[in-house]
Amino acid sequence: MKQNWELNELIEEWTLLPQERELLKNKIGVNRLIFAVLLKSFQYTHKFPDLPKDIPFNVIEYLASQVNISASEYQNHQWQKRSIMRFRGEIRDYLGIKKATVKELKEMADWLRTEVLFTESSFEHLLVAVEQRFFQLQIERPTDERIERLIRSACRQFEDNLFQNIYNNLSQVTRNNIDSLIETSSGDNKQELSWKPSLFSYLNSEPGRASLDSFLQEIEKLEYLRTIQIPENLFNNISPKVLQTYASRAATEHPRELRWHPEPIRYTLVAAFCWLRLREVTDNLVDLLIRIIHGISRRAEKKVDTELIKDFKKVGGKTNLLYQIANVSLENPDGAVKEVIYPVVSEKTLRDLVKEFKSSGTVYHQKVHTIIRSSYSRHYRRLVPKLLSVLEFRSNNEIHQPVIKALELLKKSWETTQRYYPLNDEIPIDGVLKVGWQEWMIEKDSKGNERINRINYEISVLTALRERLRCKEIWVVGANRYRNPEEDLPVDFEAHRETYYQALKLPIDLESFITPLKKAMSEGLATLNDGLLNNKKVKILQKHNGWIRVSPLEKQSEPVNILRLKTELVQKWPMTSLLDVLKEADLRVGFTDSFKSLASREALNKDVLRKRLLLCLYGLGTNTGLKRVSDGTPDVDYHELSYIKRRFIHKDALREAIASVANAIFRIRNPQIWGEGTTTCASDSRKFGAWDQNLMTEWHIRYGGRGVMIYWHVEKKSTCIYSQLKTCSSSEVAAMIEGVLRHDTEMTVKKNFVDTHGQSEVAFAFCHLLGFELMPRLKNIGRQKLYRPESGVSESYSHLLPILTRPINWDLIRQQYEQMVKYTTALRLGIAEPEAILRRFTRANLKHPTYQALGELGKVIKTIFLCQYLHSEELRREINAGLNVVENWNSTNNFIFYGYSGEMATNQPSEQLLAVLSLHLLQVCLIYINTLMLQQVLSSPSWEGKLTQTDRRALTPLIYSHINPYGTFELDLAKRLKIEVGERVG
Repeated sequence: MKQNWELNELIEEWTLLPQERELLKNKIGVNRLIFAVLLKSFQYTHKFPDLPKDIPFNVIEYLASQVNISASEYQNHQWQKRSIMRFRGEIRDYLGIKKATVKELKEMADWLRTEVLFTESSFEHLLVAVEQRFFQLQIERPTDERIERLIRSACRQFEDNLFQNIYNNLSQVTRNNIDSLIETSSGDNKQELSWKPSLFSYLNSEPGRASLDSFLQEIEKLEYLRTIQIPENLFNNISPKVLQTYASRAATEHPRELRWHPEPIRYTLVAAFCWLRLREVTDNLVDLLIRIIHGISRRAEKKVDTELIKDFKKVGGKTNLLYQIANVSLENPDGAVKEVIYPVVSEKTLRDLVKEFKSSGTVYHQKVHTIIRSSYSRHYRRLVPKLLSVLEFRSNNEIHQPVIKALELLKKSWETTQRYYPLNDEIPIDGVLKVGWQEWMIEKDSKGNERINRINYEISVLTALRERLRCKEIWVVGANRYRNPEEDLPVDFEAHRETYYQALKLPIDLESFITPLKKAMSEGLATLNDGLLNNKKVKILQKHNGWIRVSPLEKQSEPVNILRLKTELVQKWPMTSLLDVLKEADLRVGFTDSFKSLASREALNKDVLRKRLLLCLYGLGTNTGLKRVSDGTPDVDYHELSYIKRRFIHKDALREAIASVANAIFRIRNPQIWGEGTTTCASDSRKFGAWDQNLMTEWHIRYGGRGVMIYWHVEKKSTCIYSQLKTCSSSEVAAMIEGVLRHDTEMTVKKNFVDTHGQSEVAFAFCHLLGFELMPRLKNIGRQKLYRPESGVSESYSHLLPILTRPINWDLIRQQYEQMVKYTTALRLGIAEPEAILRRFTRANLKHPTYQALGELGKVIKTIFLCQYLHSEELRREINAGLNVVENWNSTNNFIFYGYSGEMATNQPSEQLLAVLSLHLLQVCLIYINTLMLQQVLSSPSWEGKLTQTDRRALTPLIYSHINPYGTFELDLAKRLKIEVGERVG
């Protein structure tokens, strides 16, 4: 149970109802409070608490206030076993709860096998599902040991049945192909291969940087995976999450070990691996295609820009020059140019005008296209037949069918030698060629018939294909991220419509949704307008067609008591080893229990496993690597750590460990020092340098240099609840939404602070529909505009007229309300990644009606936020303080992730993700230990009553002046290196 509760949460979950108060009438003294605790705790957690301390103190205080008993009496009272047993019986009778029988336990196991295990494999999540199921059936939850046996037994039976069913559904040809794959990968087959050292490793490898060679290698992988002939519908009933567990197990085992498994297990594991890799490789091919097409164009533009910039000079006063030329031309219509024009406008100025036009008009685009054509025809053109032979493109929208038809035309005519396509009904032009390109790409033959050069047409088709793939208007058969966008939506939405609306806490009735928004919008505008005259920090100016000026916040110095506190921390725990911090956090929290072997069993001693896990996590999180860590530990070698990393350390285990430490921080916090629980979070990204032979690393347009982005979600007291590895060009809005939805901690996020790049109108709309507030710190605050709730109400906001714009189109929101709820439900349920869903709602897809409606709703929510932001300096300061916490978190990254100068020293995105999550785990462990240290120091009598309110606001556990991340250094002057020559004599 979480330890920190907001007042509204206490009211919702822990308020005694009138009929529940009736049960307290025959109780006296502290027993009234004990009974209330047992009752409400059972209703919330579906089980009775074992000990009094299992219930948070602020919950006890809230219940005590309802029954008129002092909370201190509860703390000082020892539970009497007979009384507790009697109270439990009364609660069971009141709630209609019965104890579980053997028959009901068997039915629960059957329910797990038939309903749950196809979609979930995590023991912790299964435990929650079982508890909820018992509560729905009004059966008291059995003991922890009994439930664990039930779940593990159900999992074993489920897997046995699944493996056998998959085995039965595989043809003998497929089984032979799988055997051939394993034998080839094991090294027993002496056949010469183009891949080394292992076919299995080759199929599991990530693509290199965007190039023709990488594209062809991915095609080679795809073609080989298809030859194995895994049935398309083999795993239709199994969720990707469960399937990934089996695929990861196959990927981490040596092919020789795979052959040791019984046939049903062996074939299922390899089939799951191949089935998922087919989709991953298809996605990689689409990514490579998008990057290659963009790279050809970008390099051509850069080359033309370099040539033009040498002799480019911008000419000013063009309107005046045109007037002078026109005037003298009309006065001397028969005169020579040199005699009439040059005396007024010099020849040099006219030449500069011609060069300027060439650098910005049609001539510029023609030059760029010429270079693109050369690069494409000489090198990249050979990817087209391969592309069209292995990938099948489709679209659900008639508007984009010309691109599909154009691809079919290229495929059909590829073997022909024709250089031109005649412009007729069979050649799609509209929707394929850009409007500005048609006039100079369409030619005429000697007979005057219009035609288009074949290579030019191919370039146009690929460019159009790239644009449609990015917004998923064209999708790819057999892909995952680029699959049919209809698959991103819940298929049972109509059947469970009311349930989905309730889960989002949204009304089904349209007007019940729109009316409160109109009211909030009107009130926000009125409040801002009325308070603007007295607002000394915000001014509305007439310049630039309406401009907002906000005075910057005053800088605050660090309180003296915080400096004293840091000094005392250094004196009490000087140069504490970061590895000791990690170890101590594990001994207290036990986060290494989250790391389970991907194999079916493991025989390692628990203490040995814990030690190796901690060393691996330290090596990954500091970026020093396993070799350096093992070299400093006498009884551990590199191969042992490498085995632990391969078998135990994976993404889901790391996320579970991080969540366990974060939850432990929330539980140990002293509210008198840190305040009550928080529901605010700030998110931002940070660039890390990385090797670039992969698809994850990109050039960062703002920061410069190649690298990857790490997106952090940090609550206001410096605990990071979620982290993500992203490309530099990926959507920060999608990352922000994913972090709020997918973090697995006890924290409930109700406000999320972001910088300018983490917000958009679509983001405002989705955040509102998901039930949390988006609060950005806008860098471009001056250019912001406010929308009107209705037409004809401008006079009511006279002070805001310079920045008021058009009224909101409520009809568009009404028409697309249900579609917006569908996409929001897909985000909440995780049917697809936020990045894949939001890909549809970008500027490349402006005509999408749901995108337009989301934009309108976003304008409403953004206007409401801007009114609050401009009116309240306190809100601006709160947002700024939250984002400063993320900046502080980012600065600590450099201190901990110091190996290889903080650069990701691998080309494998999966390895990069493990490094990021290990860094995250190290930092939250540092926060956990620092929290304990600070609370110990502040509990001493010398600090009693010294912290002011300003001190408490500045207090943070994210400090490291007392930490040594580098290990210990030993110098033995008697020990020499074994060097035979050049020895010093004397």
